[in-house]
Amino acid sequence: MTLYSIIFYMLAGMILVSTGLAITRRNLVHAAIYLVISFFGSAMLFYLLGAPLLAALEVIIYAGAIMVLFLFIIMMLKVEGLEEHFFPMRQWIPAAGMGLIFCAVGILMISRDADLRVPLQTAVAEPWEFGQYLFQNHWLAIEIVSLLLLIAVIGVLYLGKDNGKVSGGER
Repeated sequence: MTLYSIIFYMLAGMILVSTGLAITRRNLVHAAIYLVISFFGSAMLFYLLGAPLLAALEVIIYAGAIMVLFLFIIMMLKVEGLEEHFFPMRQWIPAAGMGLIFCAVGILMISRDADLRVPLQTAVAEPWEFGQYLFQNHWLAIEIVSLLLLIAVIGVLYLGKDNGKVSGGER
């Protein structure tokens, strides 16, 4: 077993544990912090596998911008009352069943014939080439995502408004 394999399995374990903790925590701020740890682990995994651009994008977009947005939503909506009913016990059975199914599929995939080799072709591209390809060939998908983000921002503003209530001062 090489050093890269050891680092890979350590990062994979860290990602699995932190994601599991993010799912099972009742405190949403703690869950968001565990999710940030999972995103950083994914970024390190991308870097280890030779994709530094994806690692940087993972840190900047997911661990940075999206998690700050999640934390703002958690703080603006004041969701303390949801903690006791956040994930009821009757929902654990289907979730555990799906987890077992995914584990079984993963074990089947790993235990398949390891001699089956698929030739991979490596592609070396600069970030500007990637951006040019993305914005020329997938412009519609980018526009749809930007529209979804705009709708999400409008939804956050609507959910976060005070409905005319005065709290702690004059308006």
